[in-house]
This record gives sequence, structure tokens and C-alpha cells, in this order.
Amino acid sequence: MAEGYCFKCKAKREIAEPAEELMKNGRKAIKGKCPTCGAVMFKILGGKVAGPPAAPASTPVAPVQAPAASVPAPAPTSTSAPPPLPPTA
Repeated sequence: MAEGYCFKCKAKREIAEPAEELMKNGRKAIKGKCPTCGAVMFKILGGKVAGPPAAPASTPVAPVQAPAASVPAPAPTSTSAPPPLPPTA
């Protein structure tokens, strides 16, 4: 039997009515109930399930360039010095 942690009881307990599941990311897990309080318990098992081997690519795939952004170019700045400040009295 699988042992898991019950968050409601805050203790490690044997999982009652265990059922093995496959998560979206390919990992195995065991789902069941806490024998004391009846809360749902979930334990993630190690390792991913091996899928069918991927076929090798016959031709290399060229990287796709992103389209140029349609942002206007900044206005040219002058390279001359700023005007002098007026004298303060």
C-alpha cells in the first residue's frame, strides 16, 4: 500500500482506496482517501512514463525569424551642445 500525507489530519497515513493515475505532464500518481477523515490524498510517484521513441528528423529545421516590429524609428538627435543657461542674479 502507498503512504501519503493527509493535509487535513496533518499526518502520514496509508492511502485508502488507492488508484494509480497518469497526470497531464506524464508522471504517475496515486489518488485515494484518508482512512481517518476521508479527505482526498494524492501522492506523486517518481519518473515519467516512457512514450514511444521519437523518429529522427530527416532534414534539419531552419529557425524562423520573427517579423520586424512596426515601431517608428526614433527622431534623430542633434550632436551640438545645449544652449547656455541665463545668468542668475
